[in-house]
Amino acid sequence: MTQRFAAVLFDCDGVLVDSEPLTMGVLRDLLEERGWKLTLQECMQIFVGKATRDEAARIERETGQPFTTEWLHGFWAARDVALCAQLQPVAGAPELVRLAHAHTQGQIACVSGADRNKIKLQLALTGLTDWFRADCIFSGHEFARSKPYPDIYLAAMQQLQVPGGECLVIEDSVTGVRAGAAAGARVVGYACPHNPVVTAEALLQAGAFAVVSELSQISDWLH
Repeated sequence: MTQRFAAVLFDCDGVLVDSEPLTMGVLRDLLEERGWKLTLQECMQIFVGKATRDEAARIERETGQPFTTEWLHGFWAARDVALCAQLQPVAGAPELVRLAHAHTQGQIACVSGADRNKIKLQLALTGLTDWFRADCIFSGHEFARSKPYPDIYLAAMQQLQVPGGECLVIEDSVTGVRAGAAAGARVVGYACPHNPVVTAEALLQAGAFAVVSELSQISDWLH
């Protein structure tokens, strides 16, 4: 690829930080306490790439209990304990962020479906905070429609003043790839070999122009 990208937009969970197994493990346990028994893989298949609130109706249906703000905040608190104890960056993520920052002269953003507190915590825990301007961190919780809708990516592009066709988006979920593609970006899918719920084929079908199994492979497009 000869195109030079003017901006690089990173998903957070599963791209920058290896948080999905930790977060989903906590969620699975809390749902089981309410009577909905899932394996970790089943939990990831349902919830990865989405805001938990987006599945509120299903949670209520499967548990027979209301989806309340109190329960959600309890989940977030337990999740944060697990993240603080065990979170690590995805292999190659810090190096790729530095390269993208240099390639675009600082025109990078973190575009996540998670709540802002989680995003900020995870960037801090993995030493990535300083690479992202505060006004270039976007949370799907602050939009009426989160991924797979393009709204959050369109907002990031507007903030950076870069048209979609000049943006490289890095996503690891079908939901995220659809959002980036719908916003007009060039989306590369990251299919981690250890991720049990996403395949390269699914990411390509969702709109990725290419799929990598290691983040270091993306560096070829940022020189």
